Amino acid sequence: MTLKSFINIAFFFIILSASAQDMQEGFTYLETGNYSKAETFFSGILKDNPDNKTARLCYGRAIGLNGQPKEANALFTNLLADYPNDFEVKLNYGESLLWNSNFKDAKVYYKSLVAEDPKSFAALLGFANTLSNLKEYEDALTTVNKALDVSPGNPNAMVSKKYIYLGYAYQNQQAQNYDKAETLLTKNLELFGDDKDTLLNLANLYLIWNQLDNAKAIYARLAEQPEHKVIALNGLALVEHLNGKEKKALSLSTEAYNSINETTDKAITRQTTERYAQALIWNKKFKSATTLIDQLITEHPNENWVLSLRATLNIYKSNFKKSLNDYNQILVNDSTSFDGNLGKANVLKALGYTDEAYTSAENTLKFYDKQKDATNFINQLNNSFAPTLETKASHTFDNGDNKAFAFNNNVVFPLSTKFALLGNYNYRTTNNTVTNNSATSNNLSLGLSYKFIPSITFKGTAGITSAKAETEDYTQLLTDLSFHIKSFKLQTLDIGYKRQIESFNADLLDRELVQNNYYANYNLGTNFNLGWFTQLMYTSQNDGNKRNLLFTSLYYNILPKPSVKVGFNYQYITFKDQVPTIYFSPEKFNNYELFINLIKDEAIAKPKAWFYNATAAFGYQFIEDDPKQTAYRIQGALGYKFSERSLLNIYGTRSNIAAATAAGFTFTEIGIRFKWQFMKKAIFRN
Repeated sequence: MTLKSFINIAFFFIILSASAQDMQEGFTYLETGNYSKAETFFSGILKDNPDNKTARLCYGRAIGLNGQPKEANALFTNLLADYPNDFEVKLNYGESLLWNSNFKDAKVYYKSLVAEDPKSFAALLGFANTLSNLKEYEDALTTVNKALDVSPGNPNAMVSKKYIYLGYAYQNQQAQNYDKAETLLTKNLELFGDDKDTLLNLANLYLIWNQLDNAKAIYARLAEQPEHKVIALNGLALVEHLNGKEKKALSLSTEAYNSINETTDKAITRQTTERYAQALIWNKKFKSATTLIDQLITEHPNENWVLSLRATLNIYKSNFKKSLNDYNQILVNDSTSFDGNLGKANVLKALGYTDEAYTSAENTLKFYDKQKDATNFINQLNNSFAPTLETKASHTFDNGDNKAFAFNNNVVFPLSTKFALLGNYNYRTTNNTVTNNSATSNNLSLGLSYKFIPSITFKGTAGITSAKAETEDYTQLLTDLSFHIKSFKLQTLDIGYKRQIESFNADLLDRELVQNNYYANYNLGTNFNLGWFTQLMYTSQNDGNKRNLLFTSLYYNILPKPSVKVGFNYQYITFKDQVPTIYFSPEKFNNYELFINLIKDEAIAKPKAWFYNATAAFGYQFIEDDPKQTAYRIQGALGYKFSERSLLNIYGTRSNIAAATAAGFTFTEIGIRFKWQFMKKAIFRN
């Protein structure tokens, strides 16, 4: 929090004449803040005594503090011309500079006043407030302490000191000097006890600093003050949301919302209503949230805070275009709106308008310098378009005595938000310990990715594979072409063609088995945690055989953080020709399984943190007309994110599902993966 024009310093002037006693009524108006009556009173005095210095001073103060700062400054300028050596007049003139937010001139002027009278409390306090408004907090703190030396414990100086500390702490918070900000706010609490403003600023610092336990403790401390409990509950609800405890957040927010009434301060009522609506959205209680927000739209039409709530609701429902309309209206109302600018940036990113998202986030920083959320948003975009290298090394073995080692490198090198170069190199060596057959392959592919429109992205690579096997060496063409289409809300469709060489084991590599795969992947999400994924694939091989494959998965998300998902998978495969002595090729194959998946996604993991995933599946498989067989699949990965630019994980899989391998044996794979963003940011960003 910054010190916002706390410049109405102590009511000070000296009554120099006996006739001033007749103005006591006007003095009382000024002292009690009744500036309109003071203006009327002293205006009457000046009609009869236009040259009365005291009346002129008081009238100037009355109009200056009653919203007419320019007129007050003009009046004090005239007074200063009439009384150039009167220190009281000088003090009032200096204060009028503050009323007009003319802080640079005020700094120069107050500096001269302090030099003229180093023990003037009014001059020192005015100078301290001036420095504070200029965000020169170190000097402001020194100066206000000098004022307190002159007048120990003066309440006006103490209030100024409090806001200087708050402003100084906020300045350090913005510069991400969190330790310094914490020290300043803690000092404020030592001076002012459990001051509400200081507690709220300290809690907010801990939220930004991601010290959620400390933030929770501060809000709990504030909640001990009955008059501020509602504000504290609103803060505690936010902390629980950031901790992923949405039900607890809603419980706290509901308690706060139910406690407001007609006598509650309007600002607190709005803040509490806003948090309650957010908590409903976080818990995906969209019907209740919609009812409340529609009511608020009726009561507060075209108010930005209500439009922002509706925009947030539509983001959670993936109605991004509707959300964009609200953010645009917010910016029509107020082009400097933080919610409007950064909210619009997030929606544009979700809609695929990346360049426009950059622009909107940068607009946010024009109005809110170094703001952490906007800065992080831009950094995340920069990271997503920075060149990356992903390397994997793996070892595979099965109960058919096949072993393989593989090494794979993928490079993505974006040249713009729409266009990227792609590269891949894969080395694989495999052998059978019984037959002593061995083979190696080297694959090299180059390609590109291009976003035609926000909803359609094309990826294409082409290359060659060079294989050395028992009976012959050969090279073959590799191709992978696909379109990624965001067809409708919460739906994606991938269609593609992939030409590859079957390289699972040495025997298959030796047969130079070329596969032409034509596929379509369809994914459907919902707003009620249910999802459906389906893959269709048709494969033609150079040995004349053909394969049809169907895989479908229906799943339900139980928890969001970490993600816990349960579901049912079904797979069907059929081959035109059955060649079981060469490779797994049943006329019909069916697999049914139930699965559970636990995942902490590497994409949302913070630097210097672990991420993981684990999947367990169990079911039955039916090969031809044979009796059913149990089928299982266990997969897992554990990794560590060193920074935003690098991570490492180990992974493993074990399965006896026949369709999982070309040979249909129980197999195991273990590996290690390293991902590195080898340039600090996108090369097309300055």
